Amino acid sequence: MPRSKRDKKISLTKTKKKGMELKEKLYTDVRKCVDEYAHIFTFSVQNMRNNKLKDVRQEWRGSRFFFGKNKVMSLALGKTVSDEYAKNLHKISKKLHGQMGLLFTNEPEEKVLEWFSEYKEPDYARSGNKATQTVHIEAGPMGVFSHSMEPQLRQLGLTTSLQKGVVTLLSDYKVCEKDDVLTPEQARILKLFGHQMATFHLTMDCMWSKDTCKLQPCPKQHQEKAISKSIYIKAKQKEDGEDFSVVPEVDNDDEADMNTDEEGDDDNDDES
Repeated sequence: MPRSKRDKKISLTKTKKKGMELKEKLYTDVRKCVDEYAHIFTFSVQNMRNNKLKDVRQEWRGSRFFFGKNKVMSLALGKTVSDEYAKNLHKISKKLHGQMGLLFTNEPEEKVLEWFSEYKEPDYARSGNKATQTVHIEAGPMGVFSHSMEPQLRQLGLTTSLQKGVVTLLSDYKVCEKDDVLTPEQARILKLFGHQMATFHLTMDCMWSKDTCKLQPCPKQHQEKAISKSIYIKAKQKEDGEDFSVVPEVDNDDEADMNTDEEGDDDNDDES
């Protein structure tokens, strides 16, 4: 059937597209920052959260962050030796992919690396994140939840019921296994029970200095803290003050180490 000439799409708004204008402004701002600041850091973001990145920007008001539009930033810096804006900036362009950004600053290298190595903000894991530990919920009354929450908890897969108006978990429930990719339901349960499994932090990858015009890698900053492989979460009553208590499950390897230490202490006592 031939297409009707009357079938024309007419825009009801006079809004102009700002895509090209924003790209040109970003291009200009990046080159301006190369002239104004002494150091350029490339960084990667783990567990991106817009509100937390905004807090970092506020903390570093004297510096400039650029995150997103990697292709435009690469064009501004230069992709090859022939079109780079300053010496060796094309090497930075090659690193701009995925969750990478640029930090322009006049602060010393030591201060930047020290601050970002210590900055970590816990947050709730989202669907698609990998579970960092096995999480169980202990059976029993859960007075922190109102009775209207019981159908929602049951819909998420928990075996709950109302007993004398109190939401009660009838049996222990395993939320997730370590290294599992979290589903939306699992992420929702972890948030309801107040368990933050993700950590927002920025990792400095490499640094370019105007004095040397050399790109050098940054030393490794983040040292992951040891966490229990498996934990149990128990909901408390409203009058207890805290909503939930977290009890780490003792691994067999840990028990063996504890027994070995105790035997060593006994031997020392006998010698003395």
